[in-house]
Amino acid sequence: MSKLDRTDAPATAGEYATAHLIFELSKAKWKLGVLLPGSTKLSRYTIDGGDLAALTKRLSELRAKAGQGGKPVRILSCYEAGFDGHWLHRWLTQQGVINHEIDPSSIEVNRRARRAKTDRIDLEKLARAFLAYLRDEPQTCSVLHVPSVDDEDRKRLTRERERLVKERTAHTNRIGGLLHAQGIRDAMVRKPGFIAELAKMRTGDGRLLPPRLKEEIVREYERLSLVVQQIRAIEVESAELRAAAAAIGSVEAKIGQLMDLKGIGPSGGPVLVNEVFYRKFDNRRQVGSYFGLTGMPYDSGESRREQGISKAGNRRARTLAIELAWLWIKHQPGSELARWYQQRVGAIKGRVKRITIVAVARKLMVALWRYLETGVVPAGAVLYRSL
Repeated sequence: MSKLDRTDAPATAGEYATAHLIFELSKAKWKLGVLLPGSTKLSRYTIDGGDLAALTKRLSELRAKAGQGGKPVRILSCYEAGFDGHWLHRWLTQQGVINHEIDPSSIEVNRRARRAKTDRIDLEKLARAFLAYLRDEPQTCSVLHVPSVDDEDRKRLTRERERLVKERTAHTNRIGGLLHAQGIRDAMVRKPGFIAELAKMRTGDGRLLPPRLKEEIVREYERLSLVVQQIRAIEVESAELRAAAAAIGSVEAKIGQLMDLKGIGPSGGPVLVNEVFYRKFDNRRQVGSYFGLTGMPYDSGESRREQGISKAGNRRARTLAIELAWLWIKHQPGSELARWYQQRVGAIKGRVKRITIVAVARKLMVALWRYLETGVVPAGAVLYRSL
């Protein structure tokens, strides 16, 4: 048994007998680390992955052992966010457990070229990081914000659309590639009547399309048509939700508020709100950090350099932020942010523009957050309703 020192955290002291429960999750097995009140020994148990009956039994035993001193029992638990998503967090909360989801990338690891890695070691390392966090040492690990069921489900529309758009591009490119291999260039795959034109197409050497190739293209086109139909259905549903939005400050109302700004269309607004601005931020630093757009300096001894942005936030939101920054420069040239960009870049091309646009994206996301929170339009920006 391993001994974990300094377990008398301020969060565990007082009127409660606080027990700690640490999970190391995998598909097949769940490793449980249990630390009883006043103990420095981490006891380990193994149950089948997803076996809630066995977990319920362990929770009952843990409460019974922790409550022997007569105090009410409080269980603090944690696990690394990953494949299991948030359902376990919600189930533990229903059982009266105070659970924390830990960002796996925030836990420090041994920097040796070859380091031992086992579930036992990982469980102990997570336990140490969790206990340090409870002692008000927040730099030891980062606890994730768990969205509500409605907020998480609302993301499905924009994420499914993102996947379908990629699938649409793949089908279109596949058909175009098959035709290009026969010497037919610049085929308008998504043009109405494309299938009817297949019978008239001639290869580069003057032949009609081979029958099996034509059948393959038709089947590919049918899959493409289904994807296009599903994308259209999602867009119609999203538009209906926005049109029905009544409550000021609701997610749908925020989407409409963003879409009032020129340069943020029906694709960018929903993704930005569903991925980011459905939740609350305390300051601009939290906004920049969530997007992963904060700088990462390297300053040690005589060596000083910038390592670029952290890329530690929401990947989808960060990609969209960069895209919206380019669109903002194009559609909002009179805004203060666009003028700031032009003053620094001017006629320069290449890498400098790509670096500067990241700064624009960070500033734009902070400005949009303030716009949604306070209603203050970004300086110099144009609203569609004012055109």
